[in-house]
Amino acid sequence: MQTALSSVLLDVPLAAVIWLALLGVVAVAVAGLVLRPNLLRSAVAGRVREAAMPSLLEQAEEERERRRYAEEVATAAQRAAATAQRLRAEWLSAQEEVEADWQAYETAEADVRRLSAAALLPRPNTERSPAEYADRERYLHRAALEAYRRRELSEEQLSDVFAHRGGWDPRLHPVEQELVLRRAVRDHLRARHQLARRREEAAWRAAEQAAVAAGSLRDEALAATAPAVAQEQPLVPGVTDVADRTREMPVVARERHVVARGRAAVPA
Repeated sequence: MQTALSSVLLDVPLAAVIWLALLGVVAVAVAGLVLRPNLLRSAVAGRVREAAMPSLLEQAEEERERRRYAEEVATAAQRAAATAQRLRAEWLSAQEEVEADWQAYETAEADVRRLSAAALLPRPNTERSPAEYADRERYLHRAALEAYRRRELSEEQLSDVFAHRGGWDPRLHPVEQELVLRRAVRDHLRARHQLARRREEAAWRAAEQAAVAAGSLRDEALAATAPAVAQEQPLVPGVTDVADRTREMPVVARERHVVARGRAAVPA
């Protein structure tokens, strides 16, 4: 019993030293928290931020994806600008065709008025013989063929001439035949002008839609390259060229009124 008690008493000082050391460590930690309360908080927050922030590998991958997307959008913008330029050229060509057809129609209308006045004058008497009628028929066919070669008559109208239907009478006087021919030419040119006007309107709508699409892609390309432009030269060459080209596309408020003169003048 005495031996056991002596053994316990010998361990008491050692245990006391251990407890005192632990208390000292706790006291130092508490004093540190009291004196610098943000130390532990900043350390924990720093570790949390480091854990939440992407790694360098992830940042590099995101940068590659951003660059790839910017290049794809810039390429699409360039193609859209080229398409818009092509459609605009087609629209301008269609507009020139409308103007040319309108001028041809005006000329044909003037011919009809002139021949209508000439048809009112007395005509010389000619012998009404089979030879005379044959000459008149040949004259009509020859004049119709020449008008067809000048694209002033359609194939259907030329077929009617040779079939002697639809008001084409080879027995008429040459002046009357010429008047009938000029009226047919006028009607054909008016129909051709109206068809060209519809094509021009469709070409204008296509060019306008292409210009809007090119402008949207241009803005998207500039937005995609904006972060890189702030740090270095433009990422993909040609984005500025896309913007310059799309500025030339037709705009509703600026160019819609520039239409062939015959559009409003010819009755539908």
